[in-house]
Amino acid sequence: MKSARARTSYQGVIQIVRFNWRSYLAAALGVGAAVIASPFLPYPARLMVMLCASPPLFWLASSVVVSHYVYDRSQLYEFKWIDEVFPLAPPNWISIHSGFDETSELLAAKFPGVDFEAVDIYDPGVMTEPSIAIARRLKWSSTHAIAAHYDALPFATGSIDAAFVIFSAHELRRHNQRVRFFTEVARILSPGGSIILVEHSRDLWNFLAFGPGVFHFFSEKAWRRAVLDAALIVRTESSITPFVHVYSLGRTS
Repeated sequence: MKSARARTSYQGVIQIVRFNWRSYLAAALGVGAAVIASPFLPYPARLMVMLCASPPLFWLASSVVVSHYVYDRSQLYEFKWIDEVFPLAPPNWISIHSGFDETSELLAAKFPGVDFEAVDIYDPGVMTEPSIAIARRLKWSSTHAIAAHYDALPFATGSIDAAFVIFSAHELRRHNQRVRFFTEVARILSPGGSIILVEHSRDLWNFLAFGPGVFHFFSEKAWRRAVLDAALIVRTESSITPFVHVYSLGRTS
């Protein structure tokens, strides 16, 4: 097996900016217009304009800094945190993504010689965010992926020992879609098998980092409700930085 390609020092933050370039451009243009116009305005109006421009300027900078920290400087892609759930390699595993796969090669390098499949559940009728369409055009992974619908995975019941769902489930924007997805993953999970869900949360930390972009994420409560409605349980949970949450999920029976 080929070794996984090393991530570059700024790969993560560059990708985030590319995925969301429209939002960054709009924020930059708004702040730039405020800076240019403010000297020509009377003092009360100038103060109001600069106050209104301050949050976009802060979030423009903070989102870039935090993205670099999370995706380029943290232990996220070293996968040492997986050892808490899998001290030994699972007999087989799948990686489920939404058309942009940064993890399958790295997971394959972590579990050498273990059978695995990458699964692409992208559905343009369901996943309508512009950022995911842009992400799909960036072919980072050379791992072949099986195309599948999110609630009809092509695996036998009880046949999968580990399912990694890393930054992909939030593309299912409706609660019932996430429940159907988790129900299907639970179906193919072996007794004692685990689903590893990795996501940002809609919380204070991510609001401070990403501003209105936090609404692209879901709260811990929303994830737990979807998990419960799919007849799954949260076995363990942890954090990779204050901005990224990890849930280890299992079947209730």
